[in-house]
Amino acid sequence: MVTSSPDSMKSLLIIISVLIVSSLFASSEACGISTYWGQNSSEGTLVDTCDSGLYQYVNLAFLSNFGRGGEPVVNLDGHEKWRLSTDIRACQAYGVKVLLSLGGPYGTYGLVSIDDAKQVATYLWENFLAPNATGELGDAPLDGIDFNIIAPFSHQYWDELVKALADFDSTQKKLYLSASPQCVDYYLEPAIKTGLFDHVSVQFFNQSSCDFEAGLDKLLESWNEWSTLLPAGNQLFLGVPASQNASKTGYIEPARLKSQVLPAVRAYKNYGGVMVWDRLHDKNYSKTIKPDVCKNKLHRHQPLISMV
Repeated sequence: MVTSSPDSMKSLLIIISVLIVSSLFASSEACGISTYWGQNSSEGTLVDTCDSGLYQYVNLAFLSNFGRGGEPVVNLDGHEKWRLSTDIRACQAYGVKVLLSLGGPYGTYGLVSIDDAKQVATYLWENFLAPNATGELGDAPLDGIDFNIIAPFSHQYWDELVKALADFDSTQKKLYLSASPQCVDYYLEPAIKTGLFDHVSVQFFNQSSCDFEAGLDKLLESWNEWSTLLPAGNQLFLGVPASQNASKTGYIEPARLKSQVLPAVRAYKNYGGVMVWDRLHDKNYSKTIKPDVCKNKLHRHQPLISMV
Protein backbone atom coordinates (compact mmCIF):
# COMPACT_ATOMS: atom_id res chain seq x y z
CA MET A 1 0.00 0.00 0.00
CA VAL A 2 1.35 3.44 -1.01
CA THR A 3 0.98 6.24 1.51
CA SER A 4 1.29 9.96 0.88
CA SER A 5 2.84 12.54 3.15
CA PRO A 6 0.93 15.71 4.03
CA ASP A 7 3.37 17.75 1.91
CA SER A 8 2.85 15.55 -1.16
CA MET A 9 -0.92 15.73 -0.74
CA LYS A 10 -0.70 19.51 -0.47
CA SER A 11 1.35 19.67 -3.68
CA LEU A 12 -1.16 17.46 -5.46
CA LEU A 13 -4.03 19.71 -4.39
CA ILE A 14 -2.16 22.75 -5.66
CA ILE A 15 -1.60 21.11 -9.05
CA ILE A 16 -5.25 20.08 -9.29
CA SER A 17 -6.41 23.58 -8.36
CA VAL A 18 -4.16 25.13 -11.01
CA LEU A 19 -5.49 22.76 -13.68
CA ILE A 20 -9.10 23.52 -12.74
CA VAL A 21 -8.54 27.26 -12.71
CA SER A 22 -6.66 27.12 -16.02
CA SER A 23 -9.57 25.34 -17.68
CA LEU A 24 -12.00 27.91 -16.28
CA PHE A 25 -9.83 30.75 -17.54
CA ALA A 26 -9.81 29.13 -20.98
CA SER A 27 -13.62 29.09 -20.89
CA SER A 28 -13.80 32.76 -19.96
CA GLU A 29 -11.33 33.75 -22.67
CA ALA A 30 -13.48 31.91 -25.21
CA CYS A 31 -16.38 34.30 -24.58
CA GLY A 32 -16.52 38.00 -25.33
CA ILE A 33 -17.47 40.85 -27.67
CA SER A 34 -16.26 41.49 -31.19
CA THR A 35 -16.68 44.62 -33.28
CA TYR A 36 -15.82 46.20 -36.62
CA TRP A 37 -13.50 49.18 -37.00
CA GLY A 38 -12.38 51.13 -40.04
CA GLN A 39 -15.36 52.66 -41.82
CA ASN A 40 -15.33 56.17 -40.35
CA SER A 41 -12.54 58.37 -39.00
CA SER A 42 -14.91 59.64 -36.28
CA GLU A 43 -14.81 56.25 -34.55
CA GLY A 44 -11.40 57.00 -33.04
CA THR A 45 -8.13 55.13 -33.36
CA LEU A 46 -7.62 51.40 -33.46
CA VAL A 47 -5.47 51.46 -30.35
CA ASP A 48 -8.15 53.35 -28.41
CA THR A 49 -10.68 50.74 -29.52
CA CYS A 50 -8.53 47.96 -28.11
CA ASP A 51 -7.56 49.92 -25.00
CA SER A 52 -11.25 50.29 -24.09
CA GLY A 53 -11.17 46.78 -22.62
CA LEU A 54 -14.49 45.98 -24.29
CA TYR A 55 -13.50 43.69 -27.13
CA GLN A 56 -12.07 40.24 -27.64
CA TYR A 57 -11.85 40.62 -31.43
CA VAL A 58 -11.60 43.70 -33.66
CA ASN A 59 -12.26 43.22 -37.37
CA LEU A 60 -10.66 45.75 -39.73
CA ALA A 61 -13.34 46.63 -42.28
CA PHE A 62 -12.85 45.95 -45.18
CA LEU A 63 -10.77 44.35 -47.91
CA SER A 64 -13.49 45.45 -50.32
CA ASN A 65 -11.94 44.59 -53.70
CA PHE A 66 -10.40 41.20 -54.50
CA GLY A 67 -10.72 38.15 -56.69
CA ARG A 68 -11.03 37.52 -60.44
CA GLY A 69 -7.43 38.63 -60.91
CA GLY A 70 -8.19 42.19 -59.86
CA GLU A 71 -6.00 44.31 -57.61
CA PRO A 72 -7.03 43.90 -53.95
CA VAL A 73 -7.97 47.09 -52.11
CA VAL A 74 -8.18 47.69 -48.36
CA ASN A 75 -10.79 50.37 -47.70
CA LEU A 76 -10.40 51.87 -44.22
CA ASP A 77 -12.40 55.01 -44.87
CA GLY A 78 -10.71 58.06 -43.38
CA HIS A 79 -7.90 56.18 -41.63
CA GLU A 80 -4.20 56.33 -42.49
CA LYS A 81 -3.29 52.70 -43.16
CA TRP A 82 0.45 53.23 -43.01
CA ARG A 83 0.22 54.18 -39.33
CA LEU A 84 -1.59 51.04 -38.22
CA SER A 85 1.36 48.74 -37.48
CA THR A 86 1.97 50.30 -34.08
CA ASP A 87 -1.73 50.16 -33.21
CA ILE A 88 -2.04 46.53 -34.29
CA ARG A 89 0.87 45.51 -32.09
CA ALA A 90 -0.58 47.47 -29.17
CA CYS A 91 -3.95 45.73 -29.61
CA GLN A 92 -2.26 42.35 -29.60
CA ALA A 93 -0.35 43.32 -26.46
CA TYR A 94 -3.73 44.03 -24.84
CA GLY A 95 -4.81 40.51 -25.77
CA VAL A 96 -7.17 41.65 -28.52
CA LYS A 97 -7.19 39.62 -31.74
CA VAL A 98 -7.09 41.80 -34.87
CA LEU A 99 -8.55 40.32 -38.06
CA LEU A 100 -8.92 41.67 -41.58
CA SER A 101 -12.52 41.46 -42.75
CA LEU A 102 -13.21 40.51 -46.35
CA GLY A 103 -16.16 41.90 -48.29
CA GLY A 104 -18.71 44.19 -46.72
CA PRO A 105 -21.70 45.93 -48.30
CA TYR A 106 -19.72 47.80 -50.97
CA GLY A 107 -16.84 47.12 -53.31
CA THR A 108 -16.10 44.58 -56.00
CA TYR A 109 -15.25 41.14 -54.71
CA GLY A 110 -15.82 37.48 -55.40
CA LEU A 111 -14.15 34.27 -56.52
CA VAL A 112 -14.44 32.58 -59.90
CA SER A 113 -12.49 29.35 -59.43
CA ILE A 114 -10.56 27.19 -56.98
CA ASP A 115 -7.32 28.68 -58.31
CA ASP A 116 -8.70 32.17 -57.72
CA ALA A 117 -9.46 31.24 -54.10
CA LYS A 118 -5.94 29.88 -53.62
CA GLN A 119 -4.40 33.02 -55.12
CA VAL A 120 -6.40 35.25 -52.79
CA ALA A 121 -5.39 33.11 -49.80
CA THR A 122 -1.71 33.41 -50.76
CA TYR A 123 -2.09 37.18 -51.15
CA LEU A 124 -3.68 37.46 -47.71
CA TRP A 125 -0.97 35.37 -46.10
CA GLU A 126 1.95 37.17 -47.71
CA ASN A 127 0.57 40.68 -47.16
CA PHE A 128 -1.22 40.52 -43.80
CA LEU A 129 -0.65 37.27 -41.90
CA ALA A 130 2.87 35.92 -42.35
CA PRO A 131 5.52 36.87 -39.76
CA ASN A 132 7.31 38.86 -42.48
CA ALA A 133 4.14 40.38 -43.99
CA THR A 134 4.58 43.88 -45.43
CA GLY A 135 1.27 44.77 -47.05
CA GLU A 136 -0.94 47.86 -47.01
CA LEU A 137 -1.21 47.78 -43.21
CA GLY A 138 2.53 47.68 -42.57
CA ASP A 139 4.69 45.01 -41.02
CA ALA A 140 2.55 43.93 -38.05
CA PRO A 141 1.06 40.48 -38.81
CA LEU A 142 -2.66 40.23 -38.19
CA ASP A 143 -4.25 37.41 -36.20
CA GLY A 144 -6.63 36.20 -38.86
CA ILE A 145 -9.32 36.75 -41.48
CA ASP A 146 -13.05 37.45 -41.17
CA PHE A 147 -15.54 36.67 -43.96
CA ASN A 148 -18.25 39.37 -44.20
CA ILE A 149 -19.61 38.25 -47.54
CA ILE A 150 -22.91 40.00 -48.20
CA ALA A 151 -22.60 41.52 -51.71
CA PRO A 152 -20.20 39.47 -53.86
CA PHE A 153 -20.28 39.18 -57.63
CA SER A 154 -20.17 35.37 -57.30
CA HIS A 155 -21.65 32.90 -54.82
CA GLN A 156 -19.10 30.12 -55.04
CA TYR A 157 -15.67 29.06 -53.77
CA TRP A 158 -15.79 30.65 -50.31
CA ASP A 159 -15.28 27.17 -48.88
CA GLU A 160 -12.18 26.83 -51.05
CA LEU A 161 -10.83 30.13 -49.72
CA VAL A 162 -11.27 29.16 -46.08
CA LYS A 163 -9.63 25.78 -46.75
CA ALA A 164 -6.69 27.46 -48.49
CA LEU A 165 -6.27 29.87 -45.58
CA ALA A 166 -6.46 27.04 -43.05
CA ASP A 167 -3.51 25.41 -44.80
CA PHE A 168 -1.37 28.31 -43.52
CA ASP A 169 -2.32 27.57 -39.91
CA SER A 170 0.61 26.08 -38.01
CA THR A 171 1.95 25.37 -34.57
CA GLN A 172 4.09 28.51 -34.89
CA LYS A 173 1.14 30.83 -35.57
CA LYS A 174 -2.52 30.31 -34.74
CA LEU A 175 -4.58 31.67 -37.60
CA TYR A 176 -8.04 32.81 -36.52
CA LEU A 177 -10.85 32.46 -39.04
CA SER A 178 -14.32 33.91 -38.55
CA ALA A 179 -17.46 34.36 -40.62
CA SER A 180 -20.19 36.99 -40.32
CA PRO A 181 -23.15 35.87 -42.42
CA GLN A 182 -26.52 37.58 -42.34
CA CYS A 183 -29.23 35.60 -40.56
CA VAL A 184 -30.64 34.91 -44.02
CA ASP A 185 -27.47 33.79 -45.77
CA TYR A 186 -26.89 33.11 -49.47
CA TYR A 187 -23.14 32.64 -49.62
CA LEU A 188 -21.28 31.20 -46.65
CA GLU A 189 -23.07 27.99 -45.63
CA PRO A 190 -20.69 25.66 -47.57
CA ALA A 191 -17.70 27.44 -46.03
CA ILE A 192 -19.20 27.25 -42.54
CA LYS A 193 -19.83 23.53 -42.96
CA THR A 194 -16.08 22.95 -43.39
CA GLY A 195 -15.78 23.46 -39.63
CA LEU A 196 -12.69 25.63 -40.13
CA PHE A 197 -14.08 28.84 -38.63
CA ASP A 198 -13.22 29.48 -34.99
CA HIS A 199 -16.41 31.48 -34.60
CA VAL A 200 -19.40 32.59 -36.65
CA SER A 201 -21.02 35.95 -35.89
CA VAL A 202 -24.50 35.93 -37.39
CA GLN A 203 -25.81 39.38 -38.30
CA PHE A 204 -29.25 39.64 -36.75
CA PHE A 205 -29.92 43.02 -38.36
CA ASN A 206 -31.01 44.39 -41.73
CA GLN A 207 -32.97 41.15 -42.16
CA SER A 208 -36.47 41.86 -40.88
CA SER A 209 -37.60 38.24 -41.26
CA CYS A 210 -35.15 36.94 -38.65
CA ASP A 211 -33.89 39.88 -36.62
CA PHE A 212 -35.54 41.43 -33.55
CA GLU A 213 -37.93 43.40 -35.75
CA ALA A 214 -39.69 40.09 -36.49
CA GLY A 215 -40.02 39.42 -32.77
CA LEU A 216 -38.04 37.54 -30.16
CA ASP A 217 -39.44 34.15 -31.20
CA LYS A 218 -38.29 34.57 -34.80
CA LEU A 219 -34.83 35.67 -33.73
CA LEU A 220 -34.45 32.70 -31.39
CA GLU A 221 -35.79 30.34 -34.04
CA SER A 222 -33.10 31.56 -36.43
CA TRP A 223 -30.46 31.37 -33.68
CA ASN A 224 -31.42 27.75 -33.04
CA GLU A 225 -31.08 26.92 -36.74
CA TRP A 226 -27.62 28.49 -36.85
CA SER A 227 -26.57 26.70 -33.68
CA THR A 228 -27.59 23.40 -35.25
CA LEU A 229 -25.76 24.20 -38.50
CA LEU A 230 -22.41 24.93 -36.87
CA PRO A 231 -19.95 22.03 -36.73
CA ALA A 232 -18.69 20.96 -33.32
CA GLY A 233 -16.01 23.22 -31.91
CA ASN A 234 -17.21 26.37 -33.69
CA GLN A 235 -18.56 29.22 -31.58
CA LEU A 236 -21.67 31.22 -32.38
CA PHE A 237 -21.81 34.98 -31.75
CA LEU A 238 -24.99 37.06 -31.72
CA GLY A 239 -24.55 39.98 -34.12
CA VAL A 240 -26.45 43.14 -33.14
CA PRO A 241 -26.34 46.83 -34.13
CA ALA A 242 -24.86 49.17 -31.54
CA SER A 243 -27.47 51.87 -32.10
CA GLN A 244 -30.66 52.58 -34.00
CA ASN A 245 -28.57 54.42 -36.60
CA ALA A 246 -26.23 51.47 -37.16
CA SER A 247 -28.75 49.47 -39.20
CA LYS A 248 -32.16 49.69 -40.84
CA THR A 249 -33.67 46.99 -38.62
CA GLY A 250 -32.69 44.74 -35.75
CA TYR A 251 -31.72 47.16 -32.99
CA ILE A 252 -32.27 45.73 -29.50
CA GLU A 253 -32.19 48.06 -26.52
CA PRO A 254 -29.46 46.98 -24.07
CA ALA A 255 -31.96 46.33 -21.28
CA ARG A 256 -34.04 44.03 -23.50
CA LEU A 257 -30.94 42.29 -24.82
CA LYS A 258 -29.83 41.55 -21.27
CA SER A 259 -33.22 40.48 -19.95
CA GLN A 260 -34.78 38.68 -22.94
CA VAL A 261 -32.17 37.64 -25.50
CA LEU A 262 -28.89 36.86 -23.75
CA PRO A 263 -30.37 34.46 -21.16
CA ALA A 264 -31.79 32.40 -24.03
CA VAL A 265 -28.74 32.32 -26.32
CA ARG A 266 -26.24 31.83 -23.48
CA ALA A 267 -27.89 28.47 -22.78
CA TYR A 268 -26.49 27.06 -26.03
CA LYS A 269 -23.27 25.08 -25.74
CA ASN A 270 -21.69 26.79 -28.76
CA TYR A 271 -22.55 30.33 -27.64
CA GLY A 272 -19.42 32.46 -27.82
CA GLY A 273 -20.50 36.04 -27.24
CA VAL A 274 -21.85 39.11 -29.03
CA MET A 275 -20.72 40.89 -32.18
CA VAL A 276 -21.51 44.62 -32.11
CA TRP A 277 -21.79 46.61 -35.35
CA ASP A 278 -19.83 48.83 -35.28
CA ARG A 279 -17.24 50.81 -33.31
CA LEU A 280 -18.50 54.15 -34.66
CA HIS A 281 -21.98 53.58 -33.22
CA ASP A 282 -20.84 51.79 -30.07
CA LYS A 283 -21.02 54.69 -27.64
CA ASN A 284 -22.06 52.77 -24.53
CA TYR A 285 -23.70 49.63 -25.91
CA SER A 286 -20.85 47.19 -25.30
CA LYS A 287 -20.06 48.77 -21.95
CA THR A 288 -23.67 48.30 -20.87
CA ILE A 289 -24.04 44.69 -21.99
CA LYS A 290 -20.53 43.42 -21.21
CA PRO A 291 -21.30 42.16 -17.66
CA ASP A 292 -24.07 39.98 -19.09
CA VAL A 293 -22.38 38.72 -22.26
CA CYS A 294 -20.42 36.02 -20.44
CA LYS A 295 -22.54 35.87 -17.29
CA ASN A 296 -22.15 32.63 -15.31
CA LYS A 297 -18.63 32.21 -16.72
CA LEU A 298 -15.57 32.80 -14.53
CA HIS A 299 -14.19 36.30 -15.04
CA ARG A 300 -10.47 36.26 -15.61
CA HIS A 301 -9.96 38.68 -12.68
CA GLN A 302 -12.20 36.81 -10.24
CA PRO A 303 -10.43 36.03 -6.94
CA LEU A 304 -9.46 32.39 -6.60
CA ILE A 305 -10.63 30.21 -3.72
CA SER A 306 -7.71 28.54 -2.02
CA MET A 307 -7.83 24.75 -1.95
CA VAL A 308 -4.96 24.28 0.51
